[in-house]
Amino acid sequence: MEMFLHHVQVSGPAGCEDAMRDFYVGVLGMTEVDKPERLRARGGTWFRAGSAEVHVGIEEGFVPARKAHPGIAVGDVAALALVVGQAGAPVTWDENIPGLRRFHTTDPVGNRLEFQQAQR
Repeated sequence: MEMFLHHVQVSGPAGCEDAMRDFYVGVLGMTEVDKPERLRARGGTWFRAGSAEVHVGIEEGFVPARKAHPGIAVGDVAALALVVGQAGAPVTWDENIPGLRRFHTTDPVGNRLEFQQAQR
């Protein structure tokens, strides 16, 4: 049976959508995806880059996860780290997996994100 990851969902507090758009579209270069009409009243927003999607859901009493995170492979991780850092988001390089160049950052509400160099 063929499987592939379609999306990951992160959470955020009510009213975070514009800040998330600024980060996921403006900084990371993702495209906003229209949510199905039946889901729009819940708030939140969805983003896509290539085949990867990140869905932001609104959660009452939101607290960002400290460990859970999406891991997203990118074509040039060093270039993305530069853009993320210039936007004021933290860039923490992680050398714990030999041969894998990756960094962690957080989105505007504190969700942890990992970006790693795509293996070719």
